[in-house]
Amino acid sequence: MNNSVYILEDRAIIYINGDDAKNFLQNLISNDINKVTDNSSCFASLLTPQGKFLFEFILVKHKSGFFIDCEKTQSNEIFKQLNLYKIRSKVEILNLSNEFVVAAFGYEKYLSIEGSKDIVGFTFKYREDPIILDPRNKNLGGRLIINLEKLYLSLKKLDLKDDKIENYHILSHNLGIVSKNLNKLQNKLFGIECNYEELNGIDFKKGCYVGQENTARIKLKNKLSKRLLPIKIVSGKLSENEKIYNNDVEIGKILINEDYPFALIKFLDKNFDRDLIFESENGSFKILIPEWLQSKI
Repeated sequence: MNNSVYILEDRAIIYINGDDAKNFLQNLISNDINKVTDNSSCFASLLTPQGKFLFEFILVKHKSGFFIDCEKTQSNEIFKQLNLYKIRSKVEILNLSNEFVVAAFGYEKYLSIEGSKDIVGFTFKYREDPIILDPRNKNLGGRLIINLEKLYLSLKKLDLKDDKIENYHILSHNLGIVSKNLNKLQNKLFGIECNYEELNGIDFKKGCYVGQENTARIKLKNKLSKRLLPIKIVSGKLSENEKIYNNDVEIGKILINEDYPFALIKFLDKNFDRDLIFESENGSFKILIPEWLQSKI
């Protein structure tokens, strides 16, 4: 069993509580806040009114409110956006990133901890702190949200050994799930094109939320023809916003070009060949299809 743990220092924790916290979030996010209980967490996004991607996060119940586990580069903007929507709602929004930290570890290790269940999003307490089986994909493993002061004692008790955060990002990229540079996606694609349905991030049965109309229309009218897919660089380097061509036909655009690259691809285009090595201005690359998307593409 792999006992590696990744201290996700590039994640931030925002806390929302107050009498209106549940309704406040329900009116904003793409998922159903009622799924978030002491034993269940969920993945969700905050979209523009047009349904374009803005932010994504994991929601975890904590005391009388909710933790928002998000990428640190997005946290200040999320904090501002939530306060913008706050108006007269009885909610308190706190940035707790200096107090709490997220630690991630493997799926097998998660299953070995007493109290765990093999259900995506399942949440249980370890010495008062929540451990979650990642609600996007169980192969991302477990994540512990914990006060920084208690972190290393808990890791020691769980027999977890600190590993390089880069190894977590490699795992996430291999699974086809964005874990870095989410800001590069903002306003460039629809939330549903981020594969949020397959990553358990959209609830099509809940009521209205910001961006719901276009999200539902794309789904109901079967208009989803583009998806965010990971790229494997064969040689050279990629440029952000560079268009991808096959036989002089544009089939996509590179959105994240560094470290763990992703592109928005017209996967229904007859010119999209999943086995092809594509040439870019300064390099070459392959487009990868994650296992959990194989049947859809």
